[in-house]
Amino acid sequence: MADILKTIEDLLPRGVVGSTIFEGANIVVYTTDTAFFKNGDSQIKEAVNTIKKRIELRADKSLLLSQEKTEQRIREILPKEAELTQIIFDPQRSSVIIEAKKPGLAIGKGGSLLREVKVSTFWTPQAQRSSAIKSKITDKIREVLYQDNSYRKKFLNAIGEKIYKEWNPDKMEEWIRITALGGGRQVGRSCFLLQTPISKVLIDCGVDVSSQGKDKYPYLEAPELDLTAIDAVILSHAHLDHSGLIPYLYKMGYKGPVYMTAPTRDISALMALDFIGVAYKQAAAPLFKSTDIRNMVKHSITLNYQEVTDITPDIRITLYNAGHTLGSSMIHFNIGNGLHNYLYSGDIKFGKSRALEAASSYFPRLETLQLEATYGGKDNNYPTRKESEEELLKFINEIVQNKGKVLLPELGTGHAQEKMLILEDAMRTGKLPKVPVYIDGMIWDINAIHTAYPDFLSNALRANIFADKNPFTSEIFSQVGSPQERKKVIEGGPCIILATSGMLVGGASVEYLREFADSPNNGLCLSCYQPAGGLGRQIKDGIKEVKFDVNGKTEIVPIKLKVISIDGFSGHSSRNELMAFTNNINPKPRKIIINHGEQSKCLDLASSIYKQQRTETTVPKNLETIRLR
Repeated sequence: MADILKTIEDLLPRGVVGSTIFEGANIVVYTTDTAFFKNGDSQIKEAVNTIKKRIELRADKSLLLSQEKTEQRIREILPKEAELTQIIFDPQRSSVIIEAKKPGLAIGKGGSLLREVKVSTFWTPQAQRSSAIKSKITDKIREVLYQDNSYRKKFLNAIGEKIYKEWNPDKMEEWIRITALGGGRQVGRSCFLLQTPISKVLIDCGVDVSSQGKDKYPYLEAPELDLTAIDAVILSHAHLDHSGLIPYLYKMGYKGPVYMTAPTRDISALMALDFIGVAYKQAAAPLFKSTDIRNMVKHSITLNYQEVTDITPDIRITLYNAGHTLGSSMIHFNIGNGLHNYLYSGDIKFGKSRALEAASSYFPRLETLQLEATYGGKDNNYPTRKESEEELLKFINEIVQNKGKVLLPELGTGHAQEKMLILEDAMRTGKLPKVPVYIDGMIWDINAIHTAYPDFLSNALRANIFADKNPFTSEIFSQVGSPQERKKVIEGGPCIILATSGMLVGGASVEYLREFADSPNNGLCLSCYQPAGGLGRQIKDGIKEVKFDVNGKTEIVPIKLKVISIDGFSGHSSRNELMAFTNNINPKPRKIIINHGEQSKCLDLASSIYKQQRTETTVPKNLETIRLR
């Protein structure tokens, strides 16, 4: 580790380096020389070419213009048309975050304006897009990241020291294995432990919200899982069955990094807060507190798609678009400097939606693929998006014409936004009458997060947002933010309601269902995955009445409203899409591990892939370990 820092200092002119520090896998050179700060980029590039690691040049704190004068200078340099909304200083890292509604205008042609800010203030500027919708959760996350930045700087340096402590990529032992701690032959509580002789990495750590007792959580008591020995956690996406238990890891003493995309960080924090709220509503003690969520955020390291980073001395990761939900990732592991390449799919959608592009299918190298099988059964081929949209609009028109209300139980992230895009387009083009569309639960905050990260959205949606035609801010949508507002919706006229949870397991959707269920004029459209045992699955299977707990008393409500189920909106790949993904993936893996599906679906998909492609397939149970090499 000392060698790599000394190598960098030896490659740079004598006397210009104030300090050299790690920032995760990256390296930051702080200079005390003003001329070198302004003109040293070419020498930094030469050092990068020599050591093959990312290096950033920043000014030492002693050179920084005061925050007051820097803000004044920023406002002088950047045009008013950029519409600055916030300037956030991170003095520990000599950086300043400039939020603007039009960051392209703040950056300037070829980065000219940001460079002018840099050379005149010595702060390193970064432009970010402001959310079109105000988000409390995003503001809180930035507060956590930048207010306690002295701890953050030390934490990131410690990560780098650990990564480079054994910096010798040519000397690596040759075994790799993966253990299923949750998500083996089931949907829910996804959690996998990746091990090499010198590294232990946890991939996802979720909760099965539809189960009770121990089956709800991964096997964290497994003897091979020692939280003090875990080097890193990597989160594929924010849904609770993948992210829900990560704050609990910090409660139990984990102090290492968690890697994910920036949208996943924001949404998973929001989902965790909602998880606490649901527990309190059910008069249950939550597993963790908001302080544990803050800890998760404080220890997060965010990556963009196709950004390569070392996470341990022998493991390098790259995140790729999974097409499943905003910021969702497939995680590509390069282990042992090319010794073995392993792809964890997480949840994928190998098909384009209104909000997202289809999952990536090209990777530099690949030997083992771990693939989800939520809809992997031979009968799991649902209608096309076009057919599904037509069915939904026909159903809504029928209910609204009968003066009824339409309830769409939704996952807060992904499903809900897709429906909003459909409804906005249908009302704008006259396919639906302009009735109120109410948004209840965490969906509104997640809409805000979508507008803050347009680079993760589909090309068409991103173009609309950049052109100030943001469908999420349409006047047809209204937020429901209190019990009083919810009561007005229930007592009001025909409308459409999008509410969490999508599985009817707690949340506002259950409250609306209790009020709407006994009227045949109302409608319920189920379009999310409905796990066995959940209320959504029971209604889908034809249950005639539901018991609700109201203030400690049991209330039995008959199910008289019209119920339809549309599978074509799923953020998961259908059976055909999963087969198409394995056919199109390049390069072809030598082994495919199937998980995240009911047992019959996992086994059926594995059998079909083997018969068609003659690729080795395996379907691990929970607590089984597979040797990758």
